[in-house]
Amino acid sequence: MSGTPFDSVRDYIDALERRGRLLRLPAMDQDRYEASAFAYRLIERFGIEQAPAFLIERVKTGGRWHDGPVVANAYGRWPDEAVLFGVDPVTDDHQQMYRAVLHELESRLDGAGNWRRIAPVAVADPREAPCKEVVLTGDQVDLEAFAWLQNNPADGGRYVNMGSVFIQDPELGRNVGTYRCQVKGPRRMGVNPEPGQHGWRILMAMKERGDRSARVAVAVAPDPMTFCASSTKMAGYLEDELEFAGGLRGRPLPVVKCETSDIMVPATSEIVIEGEVSLTEFEEEGPFGEMYGYLGPKKPENFVMHITAITHRRQPWVLNSFAGLTCDMPRSPQIASSYFMYRKLIPSLVGLNSPRGANGVIVISIDKKFAGEGIAAGQYLAANPGLHKVVIVVDKDLDILDPSQVLHALGARWQPSASLLIPRTSMMMPDPSRPVRGLSSKIVIDATRQWPGEGGPKSWAPLNRDLLVQGAPGAFELVDSRWEEYLQGWKP
Repeated sequence: MSGTPFDSVRDYIDALERRGRLLRLPAMDQDRYEASAFAYRLIERFGIEQAPAFLIERVKTGGRWHDGPVVANAYGRWPDEAVLFGVDPVTDDHQQMYRAVLHELESRLDGAGNWRRIAPVAVADPREAPCKEVVLTGDQVDLEAFAWLQNNPADGGRYVNMGSVFIQDPELGRNVGTYRCQVKGPRRMGVNPEPGQHGWRILMAMKERGDRSARVAVAVAPDPMTFCASSTKMAGYLEDELEFAGGLRGRPLPVVKCETSDIMVPATSEIVIEGEVSLTEFEEEGPFGEMYGYLGPKKPENFVMHITAITHRRQPWVLNSFAGLTCDMPRSPQIASSYFMYRKLIPSLVGLNSPRGANGVIVISIDKKFAGEGIAAGQYLAANPGLHKVVIVVDKDLDILDPSQVLHALGARWQPSASLLIPRTSMMMPDPSRPVRGLSSKIVIDATRQWPGEGGPKSWAPLNRDLLVQGAPGAFELVDSRWEEYLQGWKP
């Protein structure tokens, strides 16, 4: 296992800044939606894979100025993921870093090919935990005093939208999931696990058991490995995400007990919001601009949390997601989880990628061995009820991180007849094209070279580039050796 895990989000952001991957901004007026407009412009000007993380020192929101900082766009690019997981050296070659990160994460697997788990450990002196530097209880509690943003005038209000929500029960165990939370007042907050998500299932199980409330804590900006575990599907239902965080770290995660409950939270969290979620009282929530880039509907009934305490670091940091736009979730643990799982089912699997900005689309490459293997491989991924609406299968010679090469396969290797349409199946993602909530059609597109036995040509014409390599040996090596000479005096 490479490197040393980052113990706090501050350490990780500092590492990004040392690589020139952080943009500091002195102040923004989010009551005029300056930060939201800036996020759009940043992505439009630099592209999703090149735009840096940004940190706003002071933010006006909710009618007052807050000494932030607020951080956004901090996770999700392959070079940044390489920093996150201690890959050395880190380069700007996304394909190289993709391979390096997957290789690094493979070292976090046990002998059976499952994620290694290490149980968390309580800190020796809770008073020394960074998240306990300031403790607010009773009338001191004011959720509205922090720099939560309302991303869009159409949203239902300000949101804690990158918090790790902790639900802990003696019988059902602990769940840690990233669920958005709407700020509803100084001591009230909505909590929004979607139906079918682990947090929702646990709360409903407690409700059916006869419980009237559930103790809950929300850790805002915990250490990066906890956020990895809470924002991906690494852990199964009733499995402890903090054990997975420890496995990613390679050592136990330091945790500390909440002030008003027995819930254990990461000791280096920036802010911890404690309280009770009612299982009998529900309120409207939303609307909210969803991850697909469209406004989601207002929900007539949603869980609401009554806040009993807030603890935080001095000058706490807030992480904010401009949903549907910025890169805010670590992507490699989710992609690695899928890759390692499907590799057991699809021996020919070479690579797997979920393209940025194309939620519900997944691309895999295979080392094709027999006719029909493309559709067969794609069906495994289409069976996932939560994530995959469009499954594209390509040959191993293509770079699945390069959209132009995937589009090349669709244009030059695929015939629409080489597809499997699934007209009606389950789909948990908030796709705005769904006619019915929870249901969607799906498609598997076999964009591998079709063999004669599956309707393809008798033979495939060779690629121009391959002919150049074969017919002019040394041409690329010559150009590489003179590259700096060619570009001398040219400024991109």
